[in-house]
Amino acid sequence: MRKIIFTLLLFLFNISIFAQQAKEKTSLQLNNATLKNSIETLETESGYKFYFDEKWLINDTLKITKNYQEKSIDAILTDLLDETDLNYFIYDEKVILTKNTSIISDLEKNLIDLPSETNVKKEEIFTRKPIYLKQYDSIKPTSSERKIDQFSIGKESKSNSKKLYTLSGFVKNLKTGEGISNLFIKVKNSKRNTVTDNSGFYTIDLEPGISVLEFESVIFTKSTKKIVLYNDGKLNVNLKENINELDEVIINSKASEKIKSTVTGVTVIEIEKIKTIPLILGERDIFRVAAALPGIKNVGEGASGYSVRGGKEDQNLVLLDNGLIYNPSHFFGLFSAVNPFTTKRAMVYKGSIPAEFGGRLSSVFDITTKSGNLKKLSGEAGIGPVTSNLSLEIPILKEKSSLIVGGRLTYSDWILKSLKDEQLKNSQASFYDIIAKYSHKFNAKNQVETTFYNSKDAFSISSDSVFKYTNRLFTAKWDHTFNEKSKGELIFTNSEYKFNIEYDANNPRSFDFGYKISDTQLQLKLGYLYNEKHKISYGISSKLYGINPGNLDPKNGETILNPINIEKERGIESAVYASDNYKFSDKLLIDVGLRYSRFSALGASSQRIYQAGVPINDATVIEVKNYGKNEVIKSYGGLEPRISARYFLMDDLTIKASYDKTYQYIHLLSSNTTQSPTDTWKLSDLNVKPQAAQQFSFGIFKNISNPDLEFSIEGYYKKSKNFLDYKVAAQILLNENIETELLQGDGKAYGVEFLIKKSAGKLNGWIGYTYSRTFIKLDSQFNEEKVNNGEYFPANFDKPHDISVVLNYKFTQRYSLSSNFVYQTGRPITYPIGTYEYGGAEYTLYSDRNKFRIPDYFRLDIGINVEGNHKLKKLAHSFWNFSIYNILGRNNPYSVFFVTTDGQIKAYKTSIFAMPVPTITYNFKF
Repeated sequence: MRKIIFTLLLFLFNISIFAQQAKEKTSLQLNNATLKNSIETLETESGYKFYFDEKWLINDTLKITKNYQEKSIDAILTDLLDETDLNYFIYDEKVILTKNTSIISDLEKNLIDLPSETNVKKEEIFTRKPIYLKQYDSIKPTSSERKIDQFSIGKESKSNSKKLYTLSGFVKNLKTGEGISNLFIKVKNSKRNTVTDNSGFYTIDLEPGISVLEFESVIFTKSTKKIVLYNDGKLNVNLKENINELDEVIINSKASEKIKSTVTGVTVIEIEKIKTIPLILGERDIFRVAAALPGIKNVGEGASGYSVRGGKEDQNLVLLDNGLIYNPSHFFGLFSAVNPFTTKRAMVYKGSIPAEFGGRLSSVFDITTKSGNLKKLSGEAGIGPVTSNLSLEIPILKEKSSLIVGGRLTYSDWILKSLKDEQLKNSQASFYDIIAKYSHKFNAKNQVETTFYNSKDAFSISSDSVFKYTNRLFTAKWDHTFNEKSKGELIFTNSEYKFNIEYDANNPRSFDFGYKISDTQLQLKLGYLYNEKHKISYGISSKLYGINPGNLDPKNGETILNPINIEKERGIESAVYASDNYKFSDKLLIDVGLRYSRFSALGASSQRIYQAGVPINDATVIEVKNYGKNEVIKSYGGLEPRISARYFLMDDLTIKASYDKTYQYIHLLSSNTTQSPTDTWKLSDLNVKPQAAQQFSFGIFKNISNPDLEFSIEGYYKKSKNFLDYKVAAQILLNENIETELLQGDGKAYGVEFLIKKSAGKLNGWIGYTYSRTFIKLDSQFNEEKVNNGEYFPANFDKPHDISVVLNYKFTQRYSLSSNFVYQTGRPITYPIGTYEYGGAEYTLYSDRNKFRIPDYFRLDIGINVEGNHKLKKLAHSFWNFSIYNILGRNNPYSVFFVTTDGQIKAYKTSIFAMPVPTITYNFKF
C-alpha cells in the first residue's frame, strides 16, 4: 500500500479528467473487519490500486461485517464509506481516497442528476470554491485562544444542494461524563447561536467552511473550537468545571438566553447554586427557592403546597424524571421530598407551558436527577441538625453506564419539643427517602435511564395515633437519535402515593384508615429540526389512574364504628401534541403549539343520576347507574392551544407575549386551608367536571451586561372554569357521595411581577415583587349552592403583596454572607362576627367567606457560608453553612382558629417558628 503525496492530490483535483466508471463486478466477504483491512481486502480482490494516507485510519474503531456478491467497486465503496468522512475518486483502475473533500471531473459535472425537488442549478453547485484552511486566515484567535482545537466535520457530497449544514452533538462534564444542559453556544463573528437541551444535546445550522464555536457557561471553563464543515456532522465537547466560580450565580438562568427564548414565566434552578441561601434547618429546597421568585407563593409557614399565579395547590404538576410526585414534601411541609444531593435542576414553568405538558392549570416543576459519574467513584454527604444525607455516584462501565444512589433520614424529635404548640411539642416525627438512577449509553444514538424513588413519613400527634404517608416512583426512558435532525424519547412512568392513619386507644373507637392513588403512563416525545427556521416537537401520551378513596377498618372487637370501603375510581387520560418553534426573523421568534387531551372515567362504578334543575343532594337522586369494568362512564376533552412570541426591540431588550389554554381532570379534596398529607384526590366523573383555564401573559425583559443586571416585568390575566370548592361544613373524608359536598364555579386571577437580578460579582441575588389577586365566584339559582351571594370573593391563597429579597455577598472565594427577606399579605379567613338564636338554641354567626385576613407575614434570615480551600488534589471539598432562620423572632401565624368556651368565642393563633432558629450544616464532596 502506497501513500499519495499531497501535491499530486491538488494536481488531480484541478485538472479535467475522464472518470472511468468501473464496470467489473467483485465479490467480497468481510467479518468483523476494520475499515483499513476491508480496503486492503478489496484492493486484493478487485485488482484496483488504492491511494490514501494511513493516518486517516489509525484510530478507526468501525467493525464491518458485510457480504458483497458481484458488486461494482462504486457500490462497495459507497456502502463501506457511508458512515465515515472519506470520499473516493476512481480513475483508470486507481482509487484515490480523500478526507472530507470530493474530487469532481468535468464529465461528472454534466452527468450528475440533481434531486428533482431542488431549484439550484448544477453550475451553482460545482462552481463553488473548494474549502481550504488558508482562505480563512483572517480569523485570528485572541491571546487566550492560541491553542484552539480544530476539527473537520462531514464530507462533501456531489449531489448536495444545501446552503446550510447541521452540526450536532453532546456537551458533557469532563469530570463526570454527564450532559450539560442550558449551555450557551455561539458562533464567533456571527449571530448564530443555540442552547443545549436537558441531556446536553445541541444542533445548529452553519454555512460550509470554517466556523469558530464558543461554548460558554458560568460554572464551566469557556471552550473554543474551530471547525471546517463540509456536510452534516457531529461534534462532542467535554468541558472542565470552573471551581473558582462555584457560587457566582444562585439561579442559573443566563440573561442572554432568557431574553432570546419565547417562553414567558420560566425559571431554571440549579440545585448547586442554592446552597448559600439560608433556609430552615439548613436544607436546600427547590420549592422554597422557587417561592422566593415572583408569581409563586407558599400557602403557609410549615405547610406543603404552592400557589402559582393564582392557582390552587393541586394545579401544579410536579415531575421527577418525568414521573409524577403527588406530595413533594416531608415533615409537615418543612422539607422538600426531593433529595438536593441527587437533584440536578428544576425547570419551573408558570407562564408559557410547553405543549408536551398537560393535566394541570397553573405550573410545571420539571425536576431532573443527576446522572452518575461515568469515570470515577464520587459522592456528597451532609450533616445537619435534623437530617443527614449521602449520595454516591458509581461508574458501572467506564464511559458507558453509571449509577447514582442517594438517601436521607431524620432525627427530628428534638425540634418538635422546642415548639410552643403543646400538641406539636408532645408529638414525634421521622422521614426517609431513597433514590437511585441508572444510566447506560449503548452508542452515540441510544441511551437508557431508569429512576427509582421511595419516601416515607411517620408522625404522631398523640401517643395513640400514628400518621404514615409514602411516595413511590419508577421511571424508564429510552433516548434515540435517528439522525442529526431527528431524535426521540420513549418514557414509561409509574407513581403511587398513599397514607394511613392508625388510631389505637384500646377503646371502641380505634380504627385503621387508608388511602391510595397511583398512575401509570407511557409517552413518546419526538423532535425534528426541519431547518434553521423550524424546530418541531410532537408526541403522544396516555396515563391510567387508579384511586382507592379510602377504607375504615375498626380495630376493636367491641367497636361502635361501622366498616367503610369507598368504591374505587379509575380513569384514563390521553393526549397528542405538536409545536413549532418558528424563527420568523432575527427579531421575531414564535412558538406555536397545539395539544388535544381526552379523559374518560372508567368502571366498574356506581354513579348517581340527579334530577335536573334542582340542588344536588341525597333527596334529588332519581337513579343509580352501574357501569361494568373498563366501561366508559363519562368522557371529557378539548383542544389546548399554546402560543408565545418574542420580539427584539434592541439587542438587550425584548418583549414577550403568550396565551395558554389548559385542562385538569383530577382534583385535590382538602378540608384545610393549607395542603396536608391527608388530602385526597378525586377524578372527574359523571357529576364532577374537569377544570379549565386560559392565561394571557405579557412581559418586558432588559439586560445590562455590565454590571450584569437583569430586569423584567411580567403581567398576566387568568380565567378558570369549574373551580372546585366546598359547601359550608362539608364532609370530605370517607364520603361515598362526595359530589353532594362540592361546588364548582368560576375563577379569575391577575397580577404584575417585577424582578431585578444580579448574576455575577461580589454581590449577587435578586429582588422580586408581585402584586396579584385571585377571586372565586360560586353562583347558583339555589341558595345552598351559592357563596357570598354569588359574587366574586378572595380565594384562600389570595395574597396581594409579596416581596422577596435574596442576596449573597462574597468577601473572598471562600467566605460569603447571605440573607433572605420575605413579606406577604396575610391570607383570607372567615371570622365569627356574632351570635343568633334559632329554635331556642344559640348559634355562631360568621362573616362572608374570606372577608378578613390573618396578620401579614414577614421574616428575615441570615447565613454565613465557608467554602473549603480550592486545592485541586484533595480528598474532599467541604462547605459550612451557619444560618439563623427568622432572626427577628417574628411570631408569624400558621393559622387562626376559634373555640367557643363558656358561651364565649375565643380566637387562637398557631405559629410554627415563633423564635430564631439557628442551624449549622456541614457538607462535603469527594
